[in-house]
Amino acid sequence: MAASLKTFRARIGVISDTHGLVRPEVLEAFNSVDLIVHAGDVGNAEVLKELCSIARVIAVRGNNDKGPWAKAIPETEIVRIGRVGVYILHNLKDLGGDPDVRSCQVVISGHSHRPS
Repeated sequence: MAASLKTFRARIGVISDTHGLVRPEVLEAFNSVDLIVHAGDVGNAEVLKELCSIARVIAVRGNNDKGPWAKAIPETEIVRIGRVGVYILHNLKDLGGDPDVRSCQVVISGHSHRPS
């Protein structure tokens, strides 16, 4: 499945693997962002609703995002920030399957529970 393309010039907050919980530290850290990128394992629709109260959210579906609320969330997204293409997916191991990734200079993924 090819990723959709969106273009932004913004201050961006990146998060993943919230698993149904938005910690107060996240709300504080994202207070001044224009866009939030969630790299999957959101946990439930309430997390997205809470993040959307801060800024626009682009989210991808993680392996634990199940149920009707998650069906509308794509598996991948491409965001353009100026001239930089950003490819967003949950599991980095799935990166090779989409030819659109070649147009991107940055990859954002979740799943590992380790910052990199």
